[in-house]
Amino acid sequence: MPTLLTDTSRSFTLHFFRPGSFPVGLVLVAGIASVIGCNRGHSADVVATVNGHAIMRTEMDKNYQAQLGEAPQQRQLPQEQADSLRLNVLRELIDEEIVQQRAAKMNLTATNEEVDAKFAEMKAPYTEEQFQERLKASNQTVDDLKHALRRNLTINKLLNKEINSKISVTDSDVANYYNQHKAEFNLRETQYHLAQIQVTDVPSAQPGNLQNSKATNDLEAKRKIQALKNRLDSGEDFGTIAMNFSEQPETAPNGGDMGFIGESQMHADPTIFAAVTKLKAGEMTEILPLLDGQTKKPVGYAIYKLLSRDPPGQRDLNDPRVQQAIRQQLREGRSQLLKAAYLEMVHDQAKVENFFAEQIFKNDAH
Repeated sequence: MPTLLTDTSRSFTLHFFRPGSFPVGLVLVAGIASVIGCNRGHSADVVATVNGHAIMRTEMDKNYQAQLGEAPQQRQLPQEQADSLRLNVLRELIDEEIVQQRAAKMNLTATNEEVDAKFAEMKAPYTEEQFQERLKASNQTVDDLKHALRRNLTINKLLNKEINSKISVTDSDVANYYNQHKAEFNLRETQYHLAQIQVTDVPSAQPGNLQNSKATNDLEAKRKIQALKNRLDSGEDFGTIAMNFSEQPETAPNGGDMGFIGESQMHADPTIFAAVTKLKAGEMTEILPLLDGQTKKPVGYAIYKLLSRDPPGQRDLNDPRVQQAIRQQLREGRSQLLKAAYLEMVHDQAKVENFFAEQIFKNDAH
């Protein structure tokens, strides 16, 4: 059974207080000044222009540092590697600016009301003190955050209008895919469709959730997972909690969905297997220890939800889960292709001057 793919719109969701996380370069931008771009006489602080709009060196450097992360060894790259990474960062900023300008021409820029609503949603889980602490830790102001929110909401509106609204997956498409991949739907063993919420005590790990919520030690991890379990027990939605707070980057954006796992794989962790096999579809486990895959040492805590248990055998095309998985996979594949083509198209239509690239070429070409 194909693994369920992340919903297209979620892949463009802002990672709270995490600059540099947007897949097509939608990164936090500060201090943009509008100047006329030309090869002669441009300011040393301007590294590129897009249709005359400046991209500043401070933007490039800030996002370069975000790409490096916090590891000291990563911050001491050889000059050639560092410049190569800066070129990639700058290309993302250029692509971002092109798309933002395109959205503005189509009157799709996010409104103040949309930004304020999203800001309130992201602030809701925190007290005012906690929120201000997170802002300080991320070196951002409220204006910085709202600026990033506006850009993310804008790009979502543009993609929904230009791409997602134009994707159609017909019943015939689904049937053709099923007939060509029928063997993939023939289950050789019992399959467990699981969702998970993980909390780890590894401070350097990227959480990958919407709230950028991260425990940094075992005590914090215990408190956090218990608080989440309490919310689940009170009736809150498992998928929503996972998207906002789970610290598993591969599954959090998908509401914790792990896809289908064969029974033989489940035996790798007897504790999880024993807990899951006692569940009925829709039920969840108690808090379980989370073990490192290689060392088998505890690294945090997890809660699992059994979405379905499927016996061995051929799954039919009429099965709603089969149809949903195929539709989602086909939509995601077409969406990714269209996004890549769209970005190339709008890039070709823009006037881009990359002064940083020119500088590297002039300095290093012999």
